Amino acid sequence: MNTLIFRTVAPGLTALMLLFSVFVLLRGHNEPGGGFIGGLIAASALAIFAIARGVGSVRRAIVFHPLAIAGAGLLMACCAGLLSLFLAVPFMTGLWIYPSLFGVEVPLSSVMLFDIGVYLVVVGSLTSIALALEEREVE
Repeated sequence: MNTLIFRTVAPGLTALMLLFSVFVLLRGHNEPGGGFIGGLIAASALAIFAIARGVGSVRRAIVFHPLAIAGAGLLMACCAGLLSLFLAVPFMTGLWIYPSLFGVEVPLSSVMLFDIGVYLVVVGSLTSIALALEEREVE
């Protein structure tokens, strides 16, 4: 399924899906969504781009190796849990800070750090699998 229409529409569709995946990630704990679902959407977007433009295009677009992305996500998720131990509260307790950026108070939490870590683990691992399958199919 490598038609001209698909190759033309795929980059725009990929960009929209990646943007939507970030939206789903950021609304995660207030409404349905979060790191896992957002990561699935992002990995699907990258798989569509790989089918349309080839594995090399995806590897150039994401810059880092997909398993390095997954490893960074795993490190972030672990740090979110360990952060609570350093502050003498139970493991994986949600911690909040409220920094002021340009006069606006922005709530940041260790829960969001964990969700971003899960997002990166899902994107990295599933993209690695999808790219390996696509490379194998081409040969």
